[in-house]
Amino acid sequence: MKAPQKILIVKLSSLGDVVHTMPAVQDLRAAFPRARIDWVVERGFAPLVARCEGVARVIPCDIRAWSKRPLAAATRAAWRSFKADLQQDAYDAVIDLQGLSKSALVAWLARTTPDGRRCAMANQTEGSGYEAPTRWVADTAIALEPHVHAVERGRLLCAKALGYTPADALRFGLVGQSKALSAPLPKHLGHADNPFVPRKPLVALVHGTSRVDKEWPLEHWIALGRRLNDAGFGVALPHAGARELATSQAIAAGLDEAWVLPAVGLDVLTDTLAHCAGVVGVDSGVSHIAVALDLSHVQIYNFDTAWRTGPAALDARGKPARQCSVYAEPCPDVESVWSAWEALATPVLSR
Repeated sequence: MKAPQKILIVKLSSLGDVVHTMPAVQDLRAAFPRARIDWVVERGFAPLVARCEGVARVIPCDIRAWSKRPLAAATRAAWRSFKADLQQDAYDAVIDLQGLSKSALVAWLARTTPDGRRCAMANQTEGSGYEAPTRWVADTAIALEPHVHAVERGRLLCAKALGYTPADALRFGLVGQSKALSAPLPKHLGHADNPFVPRKPLVALVHGTSRVDKEWPLEHWIALGRRLNDAGFGVALPHAGARELATSQAIAAGLDEAWVLPAVGLDVLTDTLAHCAGVVGVDSGVSHIAVALDLSHVQIYNFDTAWRTGPAALDARGKPARQCSVYAEPCPDVESVWSAWEALATPVLSR
């Protein structure tokens, strides 16, 4: 296949999967520096994809919402609008990195150039979903090793589909922008609106996750937060939904310096995390954002699945990475997580 000029990535969801696709985009940029790369993604994740270097156009969709009311007039109108947006350009390569029926449908609807090809996975890999229409739609179906990290799965698929070798260095290309929030100063210090008053560096505690069995006990978060406070860090507590808000408030109530973030969109959250000194979090999409931002990060696992979604232990030079994972059943203890955090040697620098 000749060097593609226009490439379409189809990766619709979920948050962690979207983040794990970003290194494939950076490989494509390195292999084909003149190519334009567009990306189809669920609308809720579009602000994140817009922060990925090398993505020329983000094409948002609402397939999750549309599937709940497929016959509604509003759904039909929105679908027509999405289809027109998707088919504005013809692509030399359409790469389905999702492997599901909904992503296969999007890939099938996308226009290709006369020599263009639709590429997708030929098989399921461990821990991922996969549906047969993926193969039916693809002009080229790529067989992958089943035991593969989520990041490497996307990188290998793109490389095999378009005939190049992935870059040695792992790079996400996620860059924070200008929507970051600043933590208020503790009330006892006053001067809350003075930008010249030094602020303690923040460590975000990402306790929210889509599965209850991935959570870490509340008392562990409070104990960890107290150690961070004693070490000179403030604590930031993001949340999504009423249940996570209640947990953030409960953690903050047990700490000297904690900031419960307001309810914010993914764009503001990403930019705010980019200004943090580090993150400690469970296996969740927000934790994966921390990895992509190259923050000091400890990721907590209650299951032995860090090999599939967790941060790499070594960087591209073979040195210890700025992130690590901690695993134990039923869950890691506070001492293990704190030891992992201390091993990262994150400096305490006021802003």
